[in-house]
Amino acid sequence: MQRLQALVAQLRDPEHGCPWDRAQTPASLAPYALEEACEVADAIAAGDRAGLREELGDLLLQVLLQAQLAQEQGDFDLDAVMDGLADKLVRRHPHVFETPGATPPAGQWDAIKAAEQAAAGTLRSSALDGVPNGLPALVRAARIQRRAAKVGFDWRELAPVLAQVRAELDELEQAISGADPAAISDELGDVLFSVANLSRHVQTDPEQALRAATHKFERRFRQVEALSPAPLSALDEAELEHLWQQAKQLLRSQGDC
Repeated sequence: MQRLQALVAQLRDPEHGCPWDRAQTPASLAPYALEEACEVADAIAAGDRAGLREELGDLLLQVLLQAQLAQEQGDFDLDAVMDGLADKLVRRHPHVFETPGATPPAGQWDAIKAAEQAAAGTLRSSALDGVPNGLPALVRAARIQRRAAKVGFDWRELAPVLAQVRAELDELEQAISGADPAAISDELGDVLFSVANLSRHVQTDPEQALRAATHKFERRFRQVEALSPAPLSALDEAELEHLWQQAKQLLRSQGDC
């Protein structure tokens, strides 16, 4: 860690550092942190252990750069970041560090967080406070819904959740009939939000489910391209559907579910 800190400081050196690294600010680096986190998730999903090691390093670099910039501004340094994290881990896991082997009582994590916020004078006024705006939209929708459900704002059964999805689809269809772009966008958002809520009720991560569906489509589409005797743009709808079904059958015969 000391070697990495020294390298990052050298990259930021005003005279002999890297021009790109010297030009960065916390705001300009923020998108890279999100991108690197997504690449970590991709490596995990692909089962790429070597890739995961590399991507974790790239993500760590973003932490080091942000800490270096904060140190240069006199705000805090990497030691403060690590000390704060270590203290938080100990504080939030008394069942591990104070009474090893104990079963944590229900709600312990949330109670400890609330006590921390009260002590810091940052007690949240809403159950939804603290969900980052920068999260991918689908992830944030699921997080918001979980927060609301924690305080009892939720359906107790699956049937009304499914009914809500159908109702939102009906409203989207009406908006499409009215040819109002703003209404279509609004209703489509409601459909996506209700589907994210459905995923929570059936205990499925919507981000992972959509990621898997996209990969499945990608594999099948590439197979369609390989099977097609002509450019896809030259084929009619019936020919494209026939190729799609061929691709699905071929991939299934190869063990692709």
